[in-house]
Order: sequence, then structure tokens, then C-alpha cells
Amino acid sequence: MDIQAYLNRINYHGPLEPTAETLRQLQVAHLLTVPFENLSIHAHEPIVLSDAALFEKIVTRRRGGFCYELNGLFAALLRSLGFEVAMLSAQVANADGDFGPDFDHMTLMVTTDERWLADVGFGDSFVEPLSLDKSDRHAQGNRAYQIMKDAERLVVQRSDSGGEWQPQYRFTLRPYQYSVYEDMCVYHQTSPSSHFTRGRICSRLAKRGRISLSEMRFITTENEDRHERTIASLQEYSEILRTEFGIVM
Repeated sequence: MDIQAYLNRINYHGPLEPTAETLRQLQVAHLLTVPFENLSIHAHEPIVLSDAALFEKIVTRRRGGFCYELNGLFAALLRSLGFEVAMLSAQVANADGDFGPDFDHMTLMVTTDERWLADVGFGDSFVEPLSLDKSDRHAQGNRAYQIMKDAERLVVQRSDSGGEWQPQYRFTLRPYQYSVYEDMCVYHQTSPSSHFTRGRICSRLAKRGRISLSEMRFITTENEDRHERTIASLQEYSEILRTEFGIVM
């Protein structure tokens, strides 16, 4: 792991000691610079779950990825810095409140003086890590997050502007390796039932909101104000990818 190259990729210049504050700053820096995207699936580029392959894609080629890629490589960076990290299996909630299968999502448990849920691979979600040892409500901007117990699992819930709590995903604290995510990773690359095969997405956190490309729509949110416009051509699409996300396909 070329730590400095990774830190340069996420424009990180903060502390490196394996503390909760370092973890917080690293996660925020990652979300601001490395997009959540599924462009490899639509370009028929195979996704390889190994530290070396993901480093080449995300750091060297300055791409993004989806959960297995982004959280997998972020875990490798954290371990290189001296953090204790476990890759966890999560089941993502759908619009009806039901949950998907195991390994539908990869999230991370990072242990410092306490245990934290860290995630740079879920898209529009919590910006700073959530404590796994305290049942506090975590206010982040106009949203709030909490982790609730559900039988043998834990559930990440989100509330927008004081509204009702909605589940995002549920997970256990059992650690896993890359190999057990491979079947679901292939599923999300190939199955017509996977939302990742149905359309291209590229999205990242911005200083005051979020910017996203969803097929031929460019969407920006700033201080909760949402603006959307239709992209006129593939040339314009490529130009937005380059200027807003640093991606050249």
C-alpha cells in the first residue's frame, strides 16, 4: 500500500495516528473526493476484489466504485495506518422496509478507544462514523442517524429534518474477507434484478450538499436545495464526469 499516494488521492493532510478523530477526518475526505459509481459495470470492466486491483483503479486511475470496492480499499488504508478494521456484511433496506440478502453491502467496523461504524461506499448516507458503543442520536447537518438493535442484528436508521426514522441497512459484527462478497459482487454486476445494472450513477459528497450524474441527468443539492437538468449529449456527459468527478473513461 502506497499510503501517501492514497492520501494524495483523497486530498488528505490531517493527522495519521489511529484515533477516532483521524478516522472521522479520513472518512469525510474520502467522501468528498472519491465518487460512488457503477460505471465499470456499464463499460463491461470486471470488478476484482483485491487490494492491489482496487488501488490501481481508485488511486492510480482516479476512479470511484461501489461498496465492495470503496470500503474494501478504505479498510486496507486504515489497516496500513494502524487501525483495527473488520469488513462486515449488511442487508440493504428497500422502499417497503424489507431487507436484501447477506453481503448485499459491505460496511466497516473500526476500533479505536471505542468501536465505530465507518462507510465510504453507500452513497448518500452518514458523513462521519457512527459510534457502535453508544446509542446516541448522531446529528449530521439536517439529518440524524442512529443504530438500533434488531434481534441479532444492528440497524442504521436515518431521519431527515426531524421526520420519521427510516432503515438504511442492517448488519452483524462478524468479520469477513473479500472472498465471501464475490457472489453478490458478481450478482450486482450482471443480474437484471440488480439496480446497479439498470442505469449509470456517479455521485459524491460536496461541501454543502451533493452532486450526482444519474444516466443523462445532472443533479446538485446545496443546503437542501435540489436542482436537476437533462444532459444534452454524451459529450456533455463525459465533460461533467471529467470536471466534477475527475473521471475519464
